[in-house]
Amino acid sequence: MTDTEPRGPLSGVLVADFSRVLAGPYATMLLADMGADVIKVEGPGGDDTRTWTPPARGEASTYYLGVNRGKRSIALDLRDEGDAEAARELARRADVLVENFRPGGLDKYGLGHEAVLAANPGIVYASISGFGSGPGARVPGYDLMVQAMSGLMSLTGEPDGPPYRAGISVFDVMAGNHAVIGILAALRHREATGRGQHVEVNLMSSALTGLVNQSSAYVAGGVVPYRMGNAHPSVFPYEPLPTADQDLIVAAANDGQFRKLCEVLGIPEVAGDPRFARNASRTANREQLRPILVERLALRSADEWFDLLVDAGVPCGPINTIDGGFAAAERFGLDPVVVVGEGERAVPTTRHPIRFSETPAGYALPPPELNEHGAELRTWLAGERRS
Repeated sequence: MTDTEPRGPLSGVLVADFSRVLAGPYATMLLADMGADVIKVEGPGGDDTRTWTPPARGEASTYYLGVNRGKRSIALDLRDEGDAEAARELARRADVLVENFRPGGLDKYGLGHEAVLAANPGIVYASISGFGSGPGARVPGYDLMVQAMSGLMSLTGEPDGPPYRAGISVFDVMAGNHAVIGILAALRHREATGRGQHVEVNLMSSALTGLVNQSSAYVAGGVVPYRMGNAHPSVFPYEPLPTADQDLIVAAANDGQFRKLCEVLGIPEVAGDPRFARNASRTANREQLRPILVERLALRSADEWFDLLVDAGVPCGPINTIDGGFAAAERFGLDPVVVVGEGERAVPTTRHPIRFSETPAGYALPPPELNEHGAELRTWLAGERRS
């Protein structure tokens, strides 16, 4: 079907991608990186993120470019019976279908889970929603809403300031990752039994599990966490501290690391002070300990302390802008940027986060233009039905 044969651990897996915006497209991009053949089904107007500018690369939204590499695009108007039939045929042939319509939104086109399962018993049908398929189905699923309703925003910001959203749509990304995990597990189950299944992921559940220690504070301890700025509720020092030129994240999360921190700072006696010798006491007495650490950190720059402390085994790091983050990754040999596509279509993009020793991620196809592969895919879907 394509001149570029897929490579990777998911080579041979056909994914029908009926998702748009972020959580679903992010999930299917990761599957494509790992070798799956992903067919992106878009409405006549295309994925919403195609128009989310600025910023842009040429005329293309960088938002869209960031989550859609490795796919082929076909534009189908599901309100047109011919296009809906092509979509149903794609679902019948697919190994995996990913959708993030409002729950039940595809039923009227014969593309809901039950209809697709009847025609394709081995399908792994992954649905991503905001609040599940029960009573929450009527609520639109936008990441900002989930950040607010889950409690994350109540934890973000200064104690005496307003709540803040995270700088990215963190639960969309988290739900996308959870969808990939669910899909891979369901493919393993299908390999063993021959049966597909419905994989359901919702942003609210991803949020509540993703709040980890804060969720556990409430569920297991009956404590409602609150905003603490950049401080950690259970560990100190674990926050930005000022140096001679800029703040440095210092994360001495256990007693051994704290002793090493004190040694590098030239105050080894502080580690033996009963007020600071154990994490619980450091956390309880953080207001007494912080000025002692700040006084010593003021003697050098953040970069100087970074090298000294890391070499001693103390976790720390500067607070970078995004360009600084990529520069740091380059410094550490992570090669964070790869080029997908060739010639005028070549696009720099962020490397897939997983490294495989035998089946590396691939970056053959650039993010597709709307309906770029529509003609070839329509011909294929109209051809002899797959047995």
